[in-house]
Amino acid sequence: MPAANRQKNFRKKLARLGLDIGEDHFYTSALATAKFLQSQAPGCSAYVIGDHGLFNALYDAGITINDVDPEYVVVGETTGYGYEHICKAMNLVNRGSRLIATNTDITGPVEGGIAPACRAFVAPIEATTGKKAYYVGKPNPLMMRTGLKILGVHSSEAVMIGDRMDTDIIAGIETGLDTVLVLSGVSDRKTVEAFPYRPRLILNGVGEIPG
Repeated sequence: MPAANRQKNFRKKLARLGLDIGEDHFYTSALATAKFLQSQAPGCSAYVIGDHGLFNALYDAGITINDVDPEYVVVGETTGYGYEHICKAMNLVNRGSRLIATNTDITGPVEGGIAPACRAFVAPIEATTGKKAYYVGKPNPLMMRTGLKILGVHSSEAVMIGDRMDTDIIAGIETGLDTVLVLSGVSDRKTVEAFPYRPRLILNGVGEIPG
């Protein structure tokens, strides 16, 4: 499921709990990727695989979309991923474009199960080029620290609430945040036992957060 849809669904869940959270309170991996490229190479160009949220974030950051000779290949989450995207990205990276990915999630929850996510889309490009992507989003501490800076809070004043042990919870731990795992996504109680670290709290879902 594209990140924009996950955000929309999460906002609906919070709204049912009486928490009206506007879009300006969300700092997505797409926004983090755009900010990273803007700081690294202002005015650069990129070939982009992703949904409209990623394209909009890059456009707002002054990054030009270019499928001929871009400085970067940027891969996010999308439902419109195919063979032609792999071929185009592979050849651009082989010609010198640098590979960037928005996050390390390999799967994400959808109705009725799970679906491939960003890292699954990046994998064939990495395999065919021998180049490793730089992953901007969680668990990269860069995104977490930037988010804290935007909020104007210290890590001791924030909490990481997520449904994945391998990205959400480790991101919180490595950034010094309190951690809460919700069992409404990918990780379950059995999954937790496979990791050497633990969240401080485990809740069945976001509905238990206010309590």
